[in-house]
Amino acid sequence: MATDLCTAFNQYFELLHADSDQLREEVFRLRYQVYIVETGFERCEDHPNGIERDVFDERSDHYLLRHRATGVYAATARMILPDLSAPLAPFPIERHCPFYDGLAIRDPEARRRLGELSRFAVSKAFKKRIGEAGSLIGVSGKVDMYFEPDERRVLPHLSLGLFAAELRMMHEHGLTHGYAVMEPALYRLLGRFGATFDQIGPAVDYHGERIPCLGNVNETLPNIKRVARSVWELMTDAGRYTCGTE
Repeated sequence: MATDLCTAFNQYFELLHADSDQLREEVFRLRYQVYIVETGFERCEDHPNGIERDVFDERSDHYLLRHRATGVYAATARMILPDLSAPLAPFPIERHCPFYDGLAIRDPEARRRLGELSRFAVSKAFKKRIGEAGSLIGVSGKVDMYFEPDERRVLPHLSLGLFAAELRMMHEHGLTHGYAVMEPALYRLLGRFGATFDQIGPAVDYHGERIPCLGNVNETLPNIKRVARSVWELMTDAGRYTCGTE
């Protein structure tokens, strides 16, 4: 049986596979809201029509996290997939981050099971519960009005919900390893739950400090289960998505 964290999260939020043109457009519009309107990380003139996307979206899978009570899309994430026709095709992390010697995955066969966790975006409307002001268009700035008391404790775990989405995509596409470029705070948070990622290069400055990482689900999932069973149940949907580790 799922623990309270998993049950509470699924009570208030649902993960949606963006497997249609309509849902993928919702992904790109939410990313525009977060990356351009809310943070200014990207330039609006580079992304016309309220859409934020890049060349890697053509070889990516996408998920949305939707708030059940309002139907508002609260967050999104993508998994950049390997190019099976050209396994040595680079991932963004390989273009922008130097690696420590010997830590890059170069073997073409191994790269067929390698993806990159990417484009995490959480609306400020839902960050507000953890001390960050702002709102998404169409949602009241007084976002507390939408939440029941038990819902408030779930919101700091939206990042875990996005990792649950990434895990589903890895499970679906048979991936065992994932690159990621993380903020130090997220890197530490995941470590507390047993979600260990190896740092594979020096930190880089990209809209703040970022750490290039590599995770192996065959090592990470059993460790999460040992350290924080409730987090494992949330991230794997109570064992449904384990990427073959069990």
